[in-house]
Amino acid sequence: MTQNLHRAIGLMSGTSLDGIDVAFIESDGKSEVATGPWLTMPYDHALREALRGTLGGKGPVADVERALTEAHAAAVKRLLERHAIEGVELIGFHGHTILHDPARCRTWQIGDGALLARLTGIDVVCDFRSADVAAGGEGAPFAPIFHAALGAKLERPLAVVNIGGVANVTWIGEGEDGALLAFDTGPGNAPIDDWVRGRTGSAADYNGALAAAGRIDEAQVQRFLQHPYFARRPPKSLDRDEFASFAVGNLSTEDGAATLTAISAAAIAQSFAHFPEPPRRVLVTGGGRHNPVLMQMLAARLGRPVAPVEAVGWEGDAIEAQAFAYLALRSRAGLPLSFPGTTGVPRPMSGGVLHRATG
Repeated sequence: MTQNLHRAIGLMSGTSLDGIDVAFIESDGKSEVATGPWLTMPYDHALREALRGTLGGKGPVADVERALTEAHAAAVKRLLERHAIEGVELIGFHGHTILHDPARCRTWQIGDGALLARLTGIDVVCDFRSADVAAGGEGAPFAPIFHAALGAKLERPLAVVNIGGVANVTWIGEGEDGALLAFDTGPGNAPIDDWVRGRTGSAADYNGALAAAGRIDEAQVQRFLQHPYFARRPPKSLDRDEFASFAVGNLSTEDGAATLTAISAAAIAQSFAHFPEPPRRVLVTGGGRHNPVLMQMLAARLGRPVAPVEAVGWEGDAIEAQAFAYLALRSRAGLPLSFPGTTGVPRPMSGGVLHRATG
């Protein structure tokens, strides 16, 4: 490792609405990355439901934004204290996406960067996506450059599938400066979670138990794949609720869970047709990798093995938070965060807004 490493913390509140991931890294914002301690701080029920109420830009956003920011500050404090971390220079604060509509040049991540800097006493970079969207990009996904840094020594082409509320994929080509292609593949956990929540009150289909007990309605899967989004060439991105109007019909709780899980797997598998070359390896990150039924369905539809990112020593529950720590360092240095092949932006773009802890 070089001596020019900077200490940073990244924060991520994902579309699954489960909580805050906070992670510490040391990096030069380029090729050197050393990952460190991380943790997840689950949302309490009240904040989760308040966040859910803001989706689409509705509800008392300002009040929820403050509560969200205070919760992020508490997560930072917990990580620092638990692991006796000192000398952190920068926080990468993604905030929580409540609206994503790049076709209308709109993306909205709530979270008060100035308040977080005051509460933590650490400089904060936030609002990572707006510059990309304003320049004509999709504003997502943003982790691909971090995936490439982590996977620098792995065989390529490499595919990294992230299954959160929405699923996305990073394809990394061969060579030291391998080409990047990234895009949202379709739904991830969100439709499954929403179905299970509506039917049982539970937040998710834990371990895929309901899906394992159900039968897939393949006609519904194929009907879903006719959605116009899948005919678009990447790069492309989605709002969490893009497919909210799609209904699987009067299926049982178990059959609905199985069918929606199959839909997520099928959409990811179908996306591989866009890759310039087939990947030599497929790694899966995000909460979806904890669902063995989803992982099995994905492997079956791809016709090849898939593995959680832990197989190569990565921390799947921390990667997105780590990515925003890395992106914050890049933003502060004026380095690109997004690229023509990852968001469709016309040229490599920096972005983010820096808030100093002290004026």
